Amino acid sequence: MSRVTMYGKPGCHLCDEAREVIRAVCAEAGVDWTEVDITQDDQLFTQYGEQIPVTFVDGKQHDFWRVDPARLRKALMR
Repeated sequence: MSRVTMYGKPGCHLCDEAREVIRAVCAEAGVDWTEVDITQDDQLFTQYGEQIPVTFVDGKQHDFWRVDPARLRKALMR
C-alpha cells in the first residue's frame, strides 16, 4: 500500500504541478505513491471534483489544490 495517494484528473494543471512535487519528495524519502483518476469513479468525482488535486498521507487527507514540498516531507518523516 502506498503512503501517499493523489486524487486528480487528466488535463488539470494543478494536478500536474502536484504530481511533480509528490514524485520528487517521495523519491527522496523512498516512499511509494499512487494516483487515482477521479473521472473513473462518479463518487470520487462528486466528492473531490472541486478540490483536486487532493493528497492523502497514510490514509488521512493532507492537502488539496497545492502540495507544499516541505510539509509533505515533514508528514512522511512521522
